[in-house]
Amino acid sequence: ALAQAIAEQDLPPGVSALEQQEIMMRLLTQQLRRGDCANESDLSPALEQRLRDFQFAQRKRRENYGDERPWGILGLYDHLAGIRIDVEWAEDAAWRRTHKEPYLSWSDFQQTRDRGWNRPFFTYILLAVCTAMLIASFGVNGWKVEPLSVNPMIGPSAETLIKMGAKQTSLIVNQGEWYRLFSPMILHAGLIHYFLNMMALWFIGKAVEQCHGFAAVVICFVIPAVGGTLMSAIFLPEYISVGASGGIFGLIGACLADICINWSLLFSKHANESDEGTRFRHLKVLLWLFFDIIINCLVGLTPFVDNFTHLGGMIYGFLCGLSTIERLSTDFFGIATSFWSKLRNICIRFAGLILSVVFIMVTTAVLVDSDGAASPCSSCRYVSCVPFPPWAGEDNKWWYCDDCSRVTADAKLDSSGYYSLSLTCPDGAIEEIDLSDQLVTDRQWIRRQLPTFCRKHCDNLFAS
Repeated sequence: ALAQAIAEQDLPPGVSALEQQEIMMRLLTQQLRRGDCANESDLSPALEQRLRDFQFAQRKRRENYGDERPWGILGLYDHLAGIRIDVEWAEDAAWRRTHKEPYLSWSDFQQTRDRGWNRPFFTYILLAVCTAMLIASFGVNGWKVEPLSVNPMIGPSAETLIKMGAKQTSLIVNQGEWYRLFSPMILHAGLIHYFLNMMALWFIGKAVEQCHGFAAVVICFVIPAVGGTLMSAIFLPEYISVGASGGIFGLIGACLADICINWSLLFSKHANESDEGTRFRHLKVLLWLFFDIIINCLVGLTPFVDNFTHLGGMIYGFLCGLSTIERLSTDFFGIATSFWSKLRNICIRFAGLILSVVFIMVTTAVLVDSDGAASPCSSCRYVSCVPFPPWAGEDNKWWYCDDCSRVTADAKLDSSGYYSLSLTCPDGAIEEIDLSDQLVTDRQWIRRQLPTFCRKHCDNLFAS
């Protein structure tokens, strides 16, 4: 078929055998790109050997790890990481064959990726720092856990989190505490928040770092974490927030970028040896991806965790991933890449990191010009926190999303007990509350009831 195709070309006289071979290879790559290659006998010996090596690596992977993969984005990314490693092994085998070097088995090659400097050191360091900061926050809180109505994450109080470096916009803008854009990424609201994030960091962070290296995972974690905190500071200035979630969502965004830029190979029959249905089975993983995102956004509806950090981190992570993650070469599979495709890939690679830096500069400028108290979107608070459960009475919610947990009051006392309370509402307004008919003598009872009094008597439940 190829010989006939060459014969049909209008070739000038005197074309050498080498030039005819180049024309044959160009036609071959065009046929491979269209999926028109009828049988393996049309492949060049070198390309055929590379593909056999790659298919052998995939079979060894299935023998060692089976066909089952994790759910969600981690499963799709695991498949992509497997393709990347198998391509690297096949390229290594081709190089050793050309240079007559000793053969390195697939299992030995796989083990070398888990030793030495290939280990996920950044992930290990981050896990250790987050653990130390969680223990320190409980120590600052007097080794006690706040009620679930105050902190449903089973953790310290808001005051303790602020002392530890939580994001609070007024302190960033008015007091110049800009370190609060960085410190939230190593703090957590409580045990539930910590374990969810550390589990995600262990699986996703480890996978990204072992595939793309220390520098790439640092960029895809730190820039999204800071960018997400900036968005949270602008749109939710009245909320304090903590968590590595912005950086973790940045890693998820980087995984998405890796999947998008390698989409043609991920679902290509050249990279999937088995039947036609197998390579499209991975499409169902995208449904789990959306499920993962929804679950994490639901976690963001609890106090001290916000969805602006989550979604902002994912956007920044996607942009950083476009620039830092290496594209798998389609040349390995004999698929030609046009000049315009190469130019587009270069533009996308530069645009990702440039846009990330520009967005951070713009959002920083917006934050500096703000008063640290007013949000440009007053209803945006409900994107990040919703009182729960909705069917419970106003006094029986598991948690609330207002600032009533931080109100103060002056109580007036006579011989019969506390008869009046001057409550300072979150916006600074003073409300007088009559307690004379309740015969209150317990000061601690009054302290516990302050949030309830706030919700009943204050017009504005949020700090202004």
